Amino acid sequence: MAAAFAHRNGAGLSLCLASAGVLKTLSIAAFTLAWTHSVEKIEWQEDWRVTPAGLELMQARVKGSGAGMEPPPEARLVDGWFQWQPRRPPIPELLLGNSGAAGEWRLCGAGQCRTLSEIFGHPIGANATIMRACEP
Repeated sequence: MAAAFAHRNGAGLSLCLASAGVLKTLSIAAFTLAWTHSVEKIEWQEDWRVTPAGLELMQARVKGSGAGMEPPPEARLVDGWFQWQPRRPPIPELLLGNSGAAGEWRLCGAGQCRTLSEIFGHPIGANATIMRACEP
């Protein structure tokens, strides 16, 4: 794993990724999930935190609006991004699908982003990836 993904959080939790029967564990407390919308080709980012209760969505950002990606009324335009703080309880896992139409999901931390294929060490292709909090 790259250094950006190697720091431990205080709770001892890690982020587990599973795809096509392969499991990867990243020792991170927080991360940004980034992707490009497959139809509108607009960048979207979400800041997540790994907690004992699961994955907690802290903030969402979108670089524009369009088909199925309209920012909510509480979103504010900051440096060209519509930003807002979703009010949701933590979730046990997040399922990431791949359409192949817009590039890959990217995980970012400490100023560095890596595609899921880079993290797994092989092309993910159309395989879904499950993300969840896990013990190290």
